[in-house]
Amino acid sequence: MARNPERRTALLDAAIDVLADEGARGLTFRAVDARARTPTGTASNYFADRDALLAQVAVRVNERMTPDPAHVARLMAPEPSRELIVDLMRDLVRRVVAERSGYLAMLELRLEATRRPALREELNRTVRETFDDNLRFHLEAGLPGDADDMRVLYLAMSGLLVEHFTLPEMLSDTPEALDELVAVTVERIFPEA
Repeated sequence: MARNPERRTALLDAAIDVLADEGARGLTFRAVDARARTPTGTASNYFADRDALLAQVAVRVNERMTPDPAHVARLMAPEPSRELIVDLMRDLVRRVVAERSGYLAMLELRLEATRRPALREELNRTVRETFDDNLRFHLEAGLPGDADDMRVLYLAMSGLLVEHFTLPEMLSDTPEALDELVAVTVERIFPEA
């Protein structure tokens, strides 16, 4: 197996772009090599098989979507409140919109996981770890709500993002409308005390 970490990352980023643009059926080693502009056969030197590539793409998407800790620290400067949760969720939406190919690739990975038990296991682990980290962060920060509220927020934001990326005109045809939907979602889940 090849050991150049920068090239591995470039191949994974190329695979994310292929998934986002062409779907899981378009994800081949040849397509990854073409997108990464590497010689044919390079991707197959880095990944044992398609399942290994898919599993590592899942990890890479998560890395790309994880915010910088300094950015989070700046966001967390205000006192814990429902308004802070709105700001955090708006920031989440902005980051996901900016990472469009990563989000679409994750949707493709989730669909592919329905047919690939090993990928489903990897995604369950990765997504669960991220959710647990976010839940712990929320509770330790003293933000309003409990674990059940966070589960509902996770599901609501997931649905909102799927709608935005697949049928954007359905609910929010402008960034302002999307911001307002985020605020309404948070306000309904975390009513003022």
